[in-house]
Amino acid sequence: MGEKKIQLALLAGGKSGERDVSLNGAREIEMALDPDKYEVFRYDPATDLAKLATDAPRLDVAFIILHGLYGEDGTVQGFLDLLDLPYQGSGVLGSALAMNKQIAKEIYQNAGLPVPAGTLVTMTDLKNPDAILTELPLPLVIKPIRQGSSLGMSIACSREEFIKGVRTAFQFDSEVLVEQFISGREITVGVIGNSELTALPIVEIIPGESHPFFNYEAKYQAGASKEICPADLEGSLAEKAREYAIKAHESLHLRGYSRTDMIIKDDQLYLLETNTIPGMTPTSLLPQAAAAHGLPFGALLDKLLDLALEGRRETNHGKEKR
Repeated sequence: MGEKKIQLALLAGGKSGERDVSLNGAREIEMALDPDKYEVFRYDPATDLAKLATDAPRLDVAFIILHGLYGEDGTVQGFLDLLDLPYQGSGVLGSALAMNKQIAKEIYQNAGLPVPAGTLVTMTDLKNPDAILTELPLPLVIKPIRQGSSLGMSIACSREEFIKGVRTAFQFDSEVLVEQFISGREITVGVIGNSELTALPIVEIIPGESHPFFNYEAKYQAGASKEICPADLEGSLAEKAREYAIKAHESLHLRGYSRTDMIIKDDQLYLLETNTIPGMTPTSLLPQAAAAHGLPFGALLDKLLDLALEGRRETNHGKEKR
C-alpha cells in the first residue's frame, strides 16, 4: 500500500474580472501537481461553495488560485477558516490589507517604506479636478483600490485624461487612488516562507513599446513584455529591494508567499503594491523567480502546500485535523 494521497481542493474561477486568469493558472497548477502525491478536486467559488462545504471534512488542504475581489481579499480565506480547511498563502487579515491599495500604502509608510505621493479621490472631486491637479501635478497614475491585473488603471498626462481615467476607475471600484507617476525601472520581488522568510531573485519587467505600463495586455499577451530574472541591479540596491519586500510582507501580516512590485528611479525604490496570490503559471513572475532560486514549478507548489500545512500544525499546536 502506498502512502495516502493528499486530498487537495483547487479553487479557481470566481466572480472577479480576473476569472480567466484564474482558470488559466488552475490548468497549469493541476498539470504540475504530482498525481502520485495529490488527488485534486476542482471547485469554482462562483457555483461550488455549497459542495466545497459538504466535501471539506474529507479534504486535507486547499490551493486558492483566485485573483481580485472575492478571492484575494480575505473572503474565501474566511470561508475556508470556517470549514477548518488549511490553504496556501495569507489569511483573512493580511489578504484584506494587501488588497486595499490605500490601506497597504499607509501600512508601508508606517513601516518606513517609500511610496509615491498620492491621494484618494471621489466622484465629487471631479467637480473641481484642478484642486487635485494642483496638489499632484501630471502625469498621474489612476487605479481602483481593490482590483488586480491593472484592471481599470490608467496614466493621465492631461486634465482630460485625468477626468476620463477617474471615471473609468470608478466603474471598477467605489474608491480610486491617484498617485504621482514615477518613470523608472519596474521590478518585482517574491517572498516565501512562514516564520523564516526568503526573498527570491528579483525580476525586472520591461513592457513593450506599445504599452505605457505593465497593464493587463502587457501582463497576459504573449511577448508583450520582457522579463529579466535575476534583474541586473547593483548589489546594494538589490539587497535593499529584497529587504523592502520582506518588510512589506511582514508589515501586512502575510504568510506563505507574496510578491511586491516596485519602481526604481535614480537609485531610489518606491513600493507600488503587494500581491498575496501572484500569477501561478510556470512563466508567471513569482514562479520565474522561484525557478531561479532552485524551485521549479512543481517543487514550488509542493513548498507552498507544505507551508499551508505547517501553518495548520502551528495553529493546532501539533494536533492533527482528524
